[in-house]
Amino acid sequence: MEEGFWQTRWQRDQIGFHRNIVNPDLAAYWPRLALAANSKVFVPLCGKSVDLCWLAAQGHSVLGVELIEKAVTDFFVEQELTPNIRQQGPFTAYSAGAITILHGDFFNLTAHDLAGFTGFYDRAALIALPDDLRKQYAEHLSKIMPRGCKGLLLTVDYPQEQMKGPPFAVPPEQVKQLLGDTFALECSAERDILEEEWRFKAVGITRMFDYVYCVRCRSLPAAQ
Repeated sequence: MEEGFWQTRWQRDQIGFHRNIVNPDLAAYWPRLALAANSKVFVPLCGKSVDLCWLAAQGHSVLGVELIEKAVTDFFVEQELTPNIRQQGPFTAYSAGAITILHGDFFNLTAHDLAGFTGFYDRAALIALPDDLRKQYAEHLSKIMPRGCKGLLLTVDYPQEQMKGPPFAVPPEQVKQLLGDTFALECSAERDILEEEWRFKAVGITRMFDYVYCVRCRSLPAAQ
């Protein structure tokens, strides 16, 4: 899943994953994390999600990272915000109020970039990546997130052979395999969503569930 794939999707406006409303699971489950209002929150592969605005409205300082520049610029145009633009290492940082989006490659982030962060939110990062990149993403996230930070992870599962992602199927056992050593995982919701996801049912999907995980980065790796 190379940059060119996503460039094409954004240029052609093939962004069915984008929602113009706040994700209801974010609003419903974020309070369970009990983060302080002034917490710093990281949102990987954020696109132009309006969830960034919701998080900022809770009093958080929000940092997103996004590979596609059009997604970044579209966010600020659509939210009627004029960003301050500056170079920040390998990234171009767009900032307005409590929201900063780094245009660049997630894998160029370091632990230094996320020092002091206590929250994160992954709605469309893990499920956007094919298997090989998904493993790299999980390994890199584990390296750069501060210990003790808490967040929400949203995933989806369906028979992968019935559709070519994204979104990709990430079953609970794979979530545990990828992140279980570094993150304490609590599955807070599991729902059958096939009937409401008509687009997927129309292409032949026969089973589809979504999951909400409340997660916490462990102080030390889990015992083997």
